[in-house]
Amino acid sequence: MNLRTLRYLLAVVDEGSVTAAADVVHVAQPSLSRQLRALERDLRMDLFVRDGGRLRLTAAGREFLPTARDLVARADAASATADAIASGRMATITIAAPGTTLTDVIAPFLATFHADDPMPGVWEELPAAVYQALERGADLVIGTTPPPTGLGVQPLAELPVWAYVPQDHPWADRDQVPLAMLVESDLLVLTTDFHPRRAIDQALAREGLGLNAVREFTSAQVAQAIAAAGRGIAVVSDDPRFNLHPLRIAGPSGAVTISLYAAWHRRHHGAKTIASIADRLHAFCAARYGSD
Repeated sequence: MNLRTLRYLLAVVDEGSVTAAADVVHVAQPSLSRQLRALERDLRMDLFVRDGGRLRLTAAGREFLPTARDLVARADAASATADAIASGRMATITIAAPGTTLTDVIAPFLATFHADDPMPGVWEELPAAVYQALERGADLVIGTTPPPTGLGVQPLAELPVWAYVPQDHPWADRDQVPLAMLVESDLLVLTTDFHPRRAIDQALAREGLGLNAVREFTSAQVAQAIAAAGRGIAVVSDDPRFNLHPLRIAGPSGAVTISLYAAWHRRHHGAKTIASIADRLHAFCAARYGSD
């Protein structure tokens, strides 16, 4: 049994006769009939009842037909996938990023995908280990530290670290707050596993300051929820929730920000497609968050 004879079987069933099937598969009718006989010998079953030159499927043939269609369909899919890989096309793309980046950057970006783009999938990764996802099969990784050398890289954006206060807070009429003033308040911060906290810690170190009254969280949304309840100021990088007012944090050399990078393997068979998507993500970030 081989795929070619299975295709002959399907052609006869779909076209209704050996004569019509022979025209479709471009094989002489006697040769097609011999191939069907050989298939029946290989399978050790009669697929057709031969009645006056006409063929009808036997009960065994009807039972075997779905399997034959599935095998041919799988072979066609495998061939299409191999052709796509050889030409650099991608049917799917897996994007790995930290949770906040997935929610506030990647998810809105994926809403702009077209029908001819690869089907996307996403993995949530801890910021400190995000680039390791490339070794586990991710195609494109979004990180907040410079990627390791040797990778394809596209800088994406400088995202602000925000101080979020309720609308009735005394600072709610401000656009920004100095870092030195901020640290005198009760702060709701992420743990050091997350880059908003690291960015704040680095800015504090440059000014010779330290955190005073802080409560740590592993969820930026929870930190914002506690801020909305009036229990402190949330210092995070995700988009505002709970009607909180955002304040840029003015550090010693400008606003406190997090750098965002896209990275991929240069030798990936779809490297050109991935680089093109990274370029589009860069343009998306510029439009969403500003040219910086």
